[in-house]
Amino acid sequence: PLMALGWLATLVAGGLLTDEAPGQVVLFPPMHFVQDLSFDVAVLGANGWSVTLTSEQPALARALYRQGAWLVLPAGLPGCLPLPSPG
Repeated sequence: PLMALGWLATLVAGGLLTDEAPGQVVLFPPMHFVQDLSFDVAVLGANGWSVTLTSEQPALARALYRQGAWLVLPAGLPGCLPLPSPG
């Protein structure tokens, strides 16, 4: 449990401190969350428990927390190891 909590905390911190991720996933968004988004935030996908968003604005994760998101995680990062180039 501590390892999972540490991993989650690392993701949250990475999303708050950098703009490296091309998108953000909001888990368990509040009611009307998507309707209240600013015009420069695009919805990439959504289901019953999450919505994936992207924007050119800096500090998107912080803006989503200010709007009422409970948990925001970075989306679209390649991971810890770079993938080999095809070819």
